[in-house]
This record gives sequence, structure tokens and C-alpha cells, in this order.
Amino acid sequence: MATIKDVAERAGVAPSTVSYVLSGSRKISEDTRRAVQTAIDELGYHPRASARTLRSSRTNVLALAVPRVPGEYRAIDGRFAIDVTDAARGHGYDVLLITEGDGAGALRRVARSGLADAAVLMAVEERDPRIEVLHGLGFPAALLGHDDHAALPWTDLDWEAAVALAVREAAAAGHRRIVFLSSAEHEIAARRGYAVRGLDGARRATAETGADVRVLSSHRDPVRLGRRLREALAVRPAPTALVVQDLILLPHLLDAVSSAGLRVPEDLSVVLVGSLPDELGIRHLPRIDLPVAEMSTAVARLAIDAISAGCDGRPASSQKPTTAAPASTVPSGAPHHLIQPRMAGPAIAPPPSG
Repeated sequence: MATIKDVAERAGVAPSTVSYVLSGSRKISEDTRRAVQTAIDELGYHPRASARTLRSSRTNVLALAVPRVPGEYRAIDGRFAIDVTDAARGHGYDVLLITEGDGAGALRRVARSGLADAAVLMAVEERDPRIEVLHGLGFPAALLGHDDHAALPWTDLDWEAAVALAVREAAAAGHRRIVFLSSAEHEIAARRGYAVRGLDGARRATAETGADVRVLSSHRDPVRLGRRLREALAVRPAPTALVVQDLILLPHLLDAVSSAGLRVPEDLSVVLVGSLPDELGIRHLPRIDLPVAEMSTAVARLAIDAISAGCDGRPASSQKPTTAAPASTVPSGAPHHLIQPRMAGPAIAPPPSG
């Protein structure tokens, strides 16, 4: 691990000069400052890393990585941030929030500088590059969501089972023409786990029920989403049920349904998948809630257990899963907490007669 002396040698200056550049306590020429910064970047030096290694102490901080697009609001991110923080506090840990888009660089900085003891990753993608960074650094982590290729502890709603359940329940209520509004295009393109598994669930339920299920990708632009949905609902014979996984723009979606001249549930049954528990505006809709509190409690515990595992040297193969799941979907030796979906709210209304 690089030290301040290594940086000084690389930059051709004294260690005290490196300290002055880092602290800003003295005026340093721009050329010298640039040389020191280049050496820091090339060596991957972080001021606290060496000291932390020497004292082998913990920060009692978890880094929560929540990739965000500036200007976009996702209520689910805030809810998880609060609940993970509450769960961590119950174990005596604080939470450091990382909102960088890809997150890899920020996680690398946090791990190397000793700002946190472990990371919790949200919006997990298939073969997520952040996971490769954490593996390379030997930094403990747990996932909200899961990547079947990552031998890291994780917790998740069974999204495939959730979408399949919603479609099956709609079919059982008599609906034969169903639109499934999946996750947004950019989430599917990024191979985020919930998005990919939701599509798998729709395909599975279509095969099981024989219903005509049309898959419609959502979009982050409310205007494009509204136009896309109205076109899908205008097809004849008309669909009588709408299963929705992408709930970020739910008010715009319901406005689009209304502008198409359709009443819920008299003309169109709307079923939500992954809704926030206790959200007042959706109590009149059948739904599958996302178990945010249970997932947050589980991921905090898994992350803290991963810290302990790293400290006492236990190999991953000695760790046991916390729930049963098919061997094909669980990385060998990775502790996990897979949550089965449950319907909530009113029963799904039957399709309109005639």
C-alpha cells in the first residue's frame, strides 16, 4: 500500500511538501501541486489508508452505493437509504451515502481510504463492475439485489416469482389480455437484476396461464411513457389488465390510463409489483409490496457479518445461506436472504362483461 514517502519520491519532492498539498496549509506552486496529485493518482494513495492498516481499527461505517442520475427522483432510493441507516444504527454503525453514477471509482476511494468497513450495493447489475472492484480490494460487501455470478452475500425480493404471481392472479380473475409494463429500457439494457428477472416472470406466467401477455418496456420520460401506454391500451381486442413493475412514474401512468377514457378497475385492472409499503395513494390497488424493511435489516446484517468473516479469516465456503433457494440461482457459499412475494390490497377485479 502506497505511503506518503512513496508519493514524495514519485513526485520528486519532500514528504512535507506532499502533506502541505493535501492539507492546503501552505502555498505550493501549481507545477508542484500537479506533480504531487499525479503521483497520488498513479499510486492510488489515500491519506488514511496506511494509518488505518497499522491500527487495524474499524470505522463502524457502512458505505451505501445508490447510483443516481442528477435531477431524477426515485422514492424507493430514499426509503432504502433511511431503512438501511436505521438497521445499521441498530448494530452501532453509521452510513456513508455514495451516489456516483457507476459507483466503481467512489467505492475504490472509500475502500482505500478506510472511510468505511463494508459496502452495501443497490441497483445491482449482471456482472456488476462495482463487484469486481470490491473483490479486487478484498473489501467486505453485501448486495440489495443479486448477481448470480457474484460470490457475495445478498438479499432480494424474488422478482421473477413476483411478476409471475401478479400475472397469474390477473389470469385467475378472468383476464386473458394483459399488458405487462416492465422496468425502464435503460434498466433492462444495464441488466439490472430486478428488471431482467421481472421479464423472466412475465414469460413464465404466460406459459403457465396461456394468457395473451404483451410486454411493454417503460421509459424514464413521462411523455414517451404515456404515449407508449396509450397505444398499447388502444389495441383491439383491448387488454383488460395492466401489471406494472416500473412504478417511478405511476401518477403519470394512471393519468395516461384516464386520458384513454378508461376507469380503474371497471375498465382496466391495474396490479402493482414492487410498491412501497404503506404508500397511501395505492391502497385501492392490488399489489405486491417491496419488503423494504426486511431487505434493509437483512442487508445490514449480511454486510456486518461479512466484516467479521473477513476479520476472523473464515472462507466464503464456510458461510451458510439464510434461506433455501435453487442451487442454480445461488452462488456457491454466498449467504443470502431471498423473499417470496405476497399479494396485498383488494382482490383483482374481473374483466368488464361484454
